[in-house]
Amino acid sequence: MYSTLKILHRYWAYLVLFMIVVATFNALYKSITKKEYEARDFRMSLFTLIVSHIHLLIGVVLWFAADYFSEMSMGEIMKNATMRSNVVEHPLTMIIAVALITIGYSKHKKKLTSKNKLKTIAIFYTLALILVLAKIPWKIWLGL
Repeated sequence: MYSTLKILHRYWAYLVLFMIVVATFNALYKSITKKEYEARDFRMSLFTLIVSHIHLLIGVVLWFAADYFSEMSMGEIMKNATMRSNVVEHPLTMIIAVALITIGYSKHKKKLTSKNKLKTIAIFYTLALILVLAKIPWKIWLGL
């Protein structure tokens, strides 16, 4: 089951990244060009929220199932750059990114004008995208 979840986590990440990129650039484009907020924008931001939360849940299950701490102490993990990145930095950064997506989605629903709705999504989803891109394990993704 662990290996299945690991594969699911890896490939679900492509969907998450795709949706964050699409929702972010859509909101940025519509904000800059002063287009109206539409139902399609709402669905896009909602779907991004949903797939990112599912991905986070899969990641949390993997983190607890991996049993990192039976093999190494926290001090040893923190001294090893690869392990620190995989066990501490990546999960923490992704939790913050999903929190930003959640906050942006929640705040945008309370705004009354298209400009404010799109601006809110653009700001929070852009910050989340930057964090996700910064902590994707590129060596694993690119097979290096």
